[in-house]
Amino acid sequence: MTEGGVAEASPRCGFVALLGAPNSGKSTLLNRLVGAKISIVTHKVQTTRSRIRAIAIAGASQIVFVDTPGIFTPKRRLERAMVAAAWSGAQDADEVVLLYDAARRAVDPDTRLIVDGLRKRGRTAMLALNKIDLIARAKLLELAARFEAEGVFSRVFMISALNGDGVDDLRRHLAGRMPEGPWHYPEDQLTDLPERLLAAEVTREKLFLNLHQELPYALTVETEGWQDFEDGSARIEQVITVARAGHKGICLGKGGRTIKAVREAAQRDLEAMLGRKVHLFLFVKVRENWLEDPARYRAMGLEFDV
Repeated sequence: MTEGGVAEASPRCGFVALLGAPNSGKSTLLNRLVGAKISIVTHKVQTTRSRIRAIAIAGASQIVFVDTPGIFTPKRRLERAMVAAAWSGAQDADEVVLLYDAARRAVDPDTRLIVDGLRKRGRTAMLALNKIDLIARAKLLELAARFEAEGVFSRVFMISALNGDGVDDLRRHLAGRMPEGPWHYPEDQLTDLPERLLAAEVTREKLFLNLHQELPYALTVETEGWQDFEDGSARIEQVITVARAGHKGICLGKGGRTIKAVREAAQRDLEAMLGRKVHLFLFVKVRENWLEDPARYRAMGLEFDV
């Protein structure tokens, strides 16, 4: 009981999986729900590779959001591992939210794949129609009705992950859906990602933004060295692994301009994230078979044999 004699709400805690086709805005929504940048956001598809957990507090509820890789028809081993991780996250979650880009002209095959997958697995989900500021209300209502007819959605929310419209309503509803129980994480913790992995994700985001075509999907970033100094600063050493010798030159750029731009952008974000001075050092290495290395998949939290 509180001092005024009002009963305190019982603590709640649960997991919410965010599903969606590639580039539907899941990472933007996750960062908005949590109020901090946790997941990579780029204009390219299939940026999120593994399941990223981010933690939000809403009243007496602690909501653990799982940002899963986008679900699509996989062709390569890494893609199969990413899609398997997404479905595993949905299967283990207390609630599922399917995010759909309402600005699309028609329901895309990847979203159709997810809806059919939910039905096949006997899972219901909440539908979040994203980018509502880009579509007329009449068309939005028509789209919502079309999805509701699928029979797998318990509720429809209309949101804009970018500007925050409708996101608070979604968060409050999810908070009430969480099962009663103690919180899993301290109140001030925003993610369960180790700092070394989070730092590597920051650099990978900058590579995605600075490189073009297929190259970003054929590289990975690992934090191999982290040294804290007495003045509060940190030296972080990261290795960018590429699959082909020609990719190394592309990463470096003419006169080292590309890697310099990546390093400077990543260093700025890391300093803001960690709240201290960062000395970031990047090294590019060629390892032709890294996409077939089980250890690399374990480091990303992915299953190799799927």
